[in-house]
Order: sequence, then C-alpha cells, then structure tokens
Amino acid sequence: MAVVDYQTEPRPAEIASGDLNINDFAIIVATPNGSGSQTANNTLLRAFFNMGIPVTGKNLFPSNIKGLPTWYSIRLSKDGYQARRHKKDILVAMNPATAQDDLKDLEPGGVCLYPNDSRMELARTDITYYPMPVKELVKNSGVGVDLRDYIANMVYVGVLAHLLGIEIAQIESALSKHFKGKAKAIQVNMGVVNAAVEWSQANLQTPCQFRCEPMAQTAGKLMLDGNTAAALGAVFGGVTVAAWYPITPSTSVIDGLNDYLPRLRMDPETGQPNYAVIQAEDELAAIGMVLGAGWAGARAMTSTSGPGLSLMAEFAGFSYFAEVPAVIWDVMRMGPSTGMPTRTSQGDILSAYFLSHGDTQQVCLLPGSVIECFEFGYLAFDFAERLQTLIIVLSDLDLGMNQWMSDTFEYPEQPLDRGKVLHAEDLKQIESWGRYRDVDGDGIAYRTLPGTNHPNAAYFTRGSGHNADAKYTERSDEWMENLDRLAKKFQTARTILPKPLEMNHENATAGLISYGSNDPAVIEALDRLREQKVNVAYQRIRALPFAAEVGDFLAKYERVYVVENNYNGQMAQLLRMEYPAYAARVVALANCDGLPLTARWITEAVVEQEG
Repeated sequence: MAVVDYQTEPRPAEIASGDLNINDFAIIVATPNGSGSQTANNTLLRAFFNMGIPVTGKNLFPSNIKGLPTWYSIRLSKDGYQARRHKKDILVAMNPATAQDDLKDLEPGGVCLYPNDSRMELARTDITYYPMPVKELVKNSGVGVDLRDYIANMVYVGVLAHLLGIEIAQIESALSKHFKGKAKAIQVNMGVVNAAVEWSQANLQTPCQFRCEPMAQTAGKLMLDGNTAAALGAVFGGVTVAAWYPITPSTSVIDGLNDYLPRLRMDPETGQPNYAVIQAEDELAAIGMVLGAGWAGARAMTSTSGPGLSLMAEFAGFSYFAEVPAVIWDVMRMGPSTGMPTRTSQGDILSAYFLSHGDTQQVCLLPGSVIECFEFGYLAFDFAERLQTLIIVLSDLDLGMNQWMSDTFEYPEQPLDRGKVLHAEDLKQIESWGRYRDVDGDGIAYRTLPGTNHPNAAYFTRGSGHNADAKYTERSDEWMENLDRLAKKFQTARTILPKPLEMNHENATAGLISYGSNDPAVIEALDRLREQKVNVAYQRIRALPFAAEVGDFLAKYERVYVVENNYNGQMAQLLRMEYPAYAARVVALANCDGLPLTARWITEAVVEQEG
C-alpha cells in the first residue's frame, strides 16, 4: 500500500467489503512512561469489551523512570483467543524514540497513527499512515497547560473510534467506569475524544480496512487482572492478616485487599475492621509477621516477587519444619533490579519449589487464569492449614497485572478447612498428644491454637530440632523420623492439590505440558497445529508436587514438549528429576524475552521438533 498523508493527499478508493478485517486484529500503543496513557488504553479496552468483542490488554512495560518507553497491546479476537499476538496490525506511535523499531513489528498492510509534528521517518511503503494534529486538538480543547501532556493520548482514542467504528457511547461508559463517575474528569476527556472524532470525520472520510462491530461474546463476563482476583479470593478465604513490602508486579495484590477488605470485612456491630494489613520495613519482616499470625491461628499472607522471595527463604524453612500455615503470592518476573528484569517470566519455579535450606520442598499452586487466581486465593489457605505448611502461589506479571476477560466468580460453597486442630473439648477426650505425632498415617499431625483453654494444649514451637512431642532433640533417629514424616505429608499433598487439566486428541502423536499464563497461547497453538495436521495432547499442571496424572501423561507419549516462559526450562528439569524413567521423552521448549508467549512461537517450535 502506498504511503499516504491524509492531510495533503486524497484517501484511496473505498475498501472492498471482502478486504475488511472485522474484530480480529491487534493494536500496539507506544508511549513514554508517565505520559498518562493508561487512561486512554483502558478506555479503548473497556469500549471494545462493552461492544461484546472478545478482547485482552497487555501492559508491556518495564518498571523504569518517567520518560522511558512503555507499550500497551490490545488484541481483538472474534474467536475468543486471549494470548499475545506475535505482530501487530495497528501502531499508535506516540513515542518518537521507539517509532522506527515499532514500525518493524507491523504486519504488511497495517496502519500507523502518529502526531503530525513527529519527525518520524515514514520508511515503510506497505502500510498506511495517519498523522494526527495532537497538539492542535489538545490546545483547542481548553485544557490547562499542566494537563495537556496527559490528555493528549485521548486524541488517538478519538481517531481510532472513527477509523475502527468504536461506539462513542461505549467510550464514555468506559471513561465513567475509569473515573468512577466523576463528571468533570469524564467531560474533559470526552471533550478531546469528540474533537478528535470530528476532525477525523472531516479529514478521514473513508473507513480503514480494520473495523470493529458489536458482538455478544462478553455478556456475563468480567474484565479484570489476576492480582485483583487473587485479593478478592483471599478475602473470601478468610484472610485476616497481610504483611508485605512493595515490589513490582505484586503490589496490586495488597492494593486489592485494601480495596475489598474495608467493604467486606468490617465488624457489623462495632464498625471496626476485623483484619490487619501492614506494610513492613522489608520482606524479612513481612514473612515473619505472617508466620507469627499463622501460628496464632490467623489466615495470613504476603505478596512479593522473586527478589523478595529470596529474602524470605530462611523463614520459609522455619514454616516447613515448624509446620506453620502461611501463604505467599509470588507474582514472578524476569529477575532482580529494575527495567527489563521487571517484565514477565516464570523463572521462580525451581527457587520456590526448593525454597530455604536443608531438605525442604514447598507446596506450590500454579493458577492459569483470572478465575483460578480467585479460586486459589481462597484454596491456598485451606491447603496451608490442612497441610500445616507454607503455600506459594506462583503467578506472573502477565496474569497478575494485565487485563483478562473472565467468567464470573462463584462464591465458594465449602466451609473453611482449618485442618487438624484440637480444641479444649477434644483434649478432654484423649490422655496425651504430641504436636508432631502422626496418628493417621498421612504425615499430618494435630495442632492446638494459642489460647485453647486446656492445660495440655501448650507445646513449645521450634524449627527443625524437635521430636514427635515438640521437645528439643539432637538425636539422629528422631531427626530422621521427623524428615520421614514430612516426606509422607508431601506425598499426601499430591492427592489433595488441584489436579492437572487435560485436552487429549485421539490421534495425538505427542504430548505437551505447560502451566500458568501460558495456557491461552497453548490453546490457540493447538488449533494452529491441528490445521497443520500435527495432533498434540495437552496437560496443564496446576500444582507442585506433581499429581499421579502427570506421570500417567508422560507414560503415554514418546515425546512430551514442556512449554514455559523461562530460559532454563525449569519445569522440564523438575519432570526429568521426578520421573527419570521418562526423562528422555521430555523436550524443553522455553523462551524468555520478557514478553508473554505467543501461539505462533509455540506452533513453530513444536512443528520444528515434529519435523
């Protein structure tokens, strides 16, 4: 397609209806960090959603200082796919510093919107360019000088509304939700949007090849991020104590608690809160508070990411050996420091599973959707108290901080599972008990809670050096007895944790295992593979330690591809270690570029291996 500047040259002839791309394209918005683009991008996302179109939004940002690059990806998919698209169809180039590289990722026949005063080089001749009079429209809007840089992004909202056919009423509805009905903020933003639409109607009279049309695919669904869902699930699970230290990308888990707890967990008689959310001085203090609260009988949690998890290692070992229930939400990222290390990754699998010192193995949950973030938000407490141990929920930035379309949540029907707790009446019925005695053969002992009104309720809590009656010991036989019992408890965990989910194909020639936020990309890749006559069965792991079904799946296929978002293929390593008889079957397909996996990458990787 020829390069066209619509301020100086006429629009090409009307696009034939057969050439229109309706509700199946991707937009990438490139802006400097701190420019206020979040309002504009969320408005577009919510407007598409309000029109009934399956859509997902991904904030592809590093945690960096104001002015450095940030990107936001919006994908419309009439078929309901939610994974990141490999390349984009529409570029909104608001950041001159990245414009040339951003142009390279546009598909041929794509569209580029950019400010008309930008010195951007229009080098590609196979895309259409739309210059926008951003400064002029913002100046004419009457907005104060101090707000112009932030309101400028609403210009591309208005231009896209005209080009794509976004309903203006849905844009206004989205802004109302974003600003919680604040009339002045809505009016100011809509003023710029309407001005941009009017300019577009006068200057861009023919629709572009990308269009959105109303559908009915989002009725009864939610649009939210995994961290918010996790917080709501924790509230429904009875959380009473949360201690934390801020770190990207997990902070919004606690933000969610601070939003929901005051509305849902206030004492109806006194009006006082029956919970505590505490910002600690660091991650060590946070996990220490959580374990103290868990020991006292509270349902306690913290949220962090990889660097914070490392600082919690010693306390994690204390939880393991003293058998104190607690929950950590680890929203995984690339690594320590800021910038690129704060992008999405699944690099904490090994460190979380073996967290701490000595012979420890931690129980981990692996949510793969927003609705599972909600469900695991309350189930994590049940598992922590039933197993009397630390539960680490391994989410990641993509699932935790990005916006996903989801089915509505169901209120948990089952009562809270407090596990093996002896009350005063129970103690009256037995002659004696030992805090670490295994009387049921499942490795899980009985415990009492502080304040239990019976003289036999007390015991001395210590770390690893205790016998079955919680008395100090350095005897080798008693040490080994304790390790054997803990190992037995770990085997019990395999039977009660969430089972893996499978999608089998009767003609499958190979298997594929994945977990977490990779699931949408895998689902789409399976459809692509079937189109190429490559039939692969799929199992999504949802917990560590592995359930028996994982070994059964490995036994079925001579080749099992393990798809994950890290460099070393960490889940593949665990599978080879735990199932040595099938180690040669495990093929690691790992990618770690700071971005969510795409269906294209998975498809190409499997096809290459399958020949």
